[in-house]
Amino acid sequence: MMLVLVWGLFATISDQFFTWDNLLKVAVQSSSIASVATEMTFVLPTGGVDLSLGAIMFLSAAAAGKLATADVPFGLCVLVMLSVGLGIGMINANIVTRLGIVSFVATLGTMYIGRGVGLWVTETRDTPLPQSFLNFGFSRFLGLPLPIVLAAAVIGVSQIMLSYSSFGRHLVALGHDRHAAEKAGIATDRILRWVFGIAGLLASLGALISLSQLGTVSPTFGENREFSAIAVAVIGGTSLFGGKGSVFPGVVIGALLLQSVKSGLVMANADPYLYPIVFSMIIFGAVLLDGVRNSILAHRQRRPIFIE
Repeated sequence: MMLVLVWGLFATISDQFFTWDNLLKVAVQSSSIASVATEMTFVLPTGGVDLSLGAIMFLSAAAAGKLATADVPFGLCVLVMLSVGLGIGMINANIVTRLGIVSFVATLGTMYIGRGVGLWVTETRDTPLPQSFLNFGFSRFLGLPLPIVLAAAVIGVSQIMLSYSSFGRHLVALGHDRHAAEKAGIATDRILRWVFGIAGLLASLGALISLSQLGTVSPTFGENREFSAIAVAVIGGTSLFGGKGSVFPGVVIGALLLQSVKSGLVMANADPYLYPIVFSMIIFGAVLLDGVRNSILAHRQRRPIFIE
């Protein structure tokens, strides 16, 4: 309903908004945030959070940019990007499982470290990328832009893993009650290592999709992207309180909603200083709705106690 309302509002403001070309552009630009929001649908159901998402995107992009400027082939740059994301994800996993540090604190630390290392690698300068990155972003597969195809593949595989596999059931059980899950024989530490490893991999893939549309690595690349990803995931039905997660169609709708608002504000010639305010209101609204939803569900699950 929010997406339909946003589309209707901006369609009345600009007759160029609700056209096929603009909607396709919105879908392409949504592919990156959809991929990284899918990352959050793995982490949030466990009762944790990953604040290092934006730093993973930046550091993996910085590494790829450094290699690309040294004439390293595009395929190897992509492999390094994914390896960096997976590596940081596994670092997060080991901090959480072996050291027993809560994910909020653990990923907050790796966020600052990752962004600091990224700034050191890029020397706090823009890093232009070769044409091969833009060719990747503007190429097509089966008539569809490749970023949309990649995002659809990520969403499809993730939905199968979360909804139709024992891994997904164990992940949700972990989010509901970790001690009960351990008593049931679920290897919770192994599940968490898989979760944060997948999260790092998806964050670097989201960075690749975004880079293929931008063509440059800026010092602010990926900044605050974790909050947008959390908003998209929560709008899509994933709970901040753990034990509930869904990728399709929630993440798709959430990503389209956020990007449609951004595109509509541009077309409406809105003051750029209003963008953060509007996005923060969307994030606040998503969190508020999630809290209300969980309160209602908790109330419904209560059973009256009768004392004679």
